[in-house]
Amino acid sequence: MSDPARPRRFRRGAAILPSLFTTGNLFLGFWAIVKTLHGEYDEAAPLIGWAIVLDMLDGRIARMTGTASEFGGELDSLADVISFGVAPALLAYAWAFGTIPRVGWLAAFLFVTCGALRLARFNVQRQVSDGRFFVGLPIPAAAAQIAAWVLVLPQPIAEKGQALAALALLVTLAFLMVSTLRYRSFKKLDLRSRQSYIMVLGIALAIVLVALHPKSVLLALASLYWLSGPTTYVMGLGRRRTEPPLPGGETTSELPRSA
Repeated sequence: MSDPARPRRFRRGAAILPSLFTTGNLFLGFWAIVKTLHGEYDEAAPLIGWAIVLDMLDGRIARMTGTASEFGGELDSLADVISFGVAPALLAYAWAFGTIPRVGWLAAFLFVTCGALRLARFNVQRQVSDGRFFVGLPIPAAAAQIAAWVLVLPQPIAEKGQALAALALLVTLAFLMVSTLRYRSFKKLDLRSRQSYIMVLGIALAIVLVALHPKSVLLALASLYWLSGPTTYVMGLGRRRTEPPLPGGETTSELPRSA
């Protein structure tokens, strides 16, 4: 006879898995902070990247095992504030703003603040938002951009002009996180559809390119993602301006769409 307590024990054990991945994410973020304080920027940046990988896995594992919970969601957000807010902001400050420390730490603090606001808004709107899109740039994507910069140029920035450029990019990422621009979440991606082979081929190609030129490709992917929000918004404005008005004064883009 089967033991009725066995599925219960399995479920209890599976419930720990997402929290373990979240704790690993938090550990890597804290480790990145320690490396940054020691001036080891080229070692801190990859740790943020691996934290992003664990952050992507914990939610998926929770959904696969049916162990998603409010506690897990809150723990994930708290870990994200450290790994993708404090850690990359401190890394950017130490790496890029040696020539402009006063303005630099304000920009770093702005990044952390906007990241925390982004996570709070995500938690509040989690049940009502369209799962296909994120509202605002996700904080892991913003952290990935900073880590990619440091991976490509690990030496600290010594010229004031370059520091100001890095400052502008950091502030841009901060405001994109609290913006209402939409970014693809890829959560509703169906690999069983007819077009799945194209997606599988694209994923395989991306893996090959990352293996051949990891730093450059990761920088390109991170940059393309955060730029996709403003680009899609501008393209949408162009389409609305060129669409002919309907008799009621509306454009075709303003009509309700079928689900």
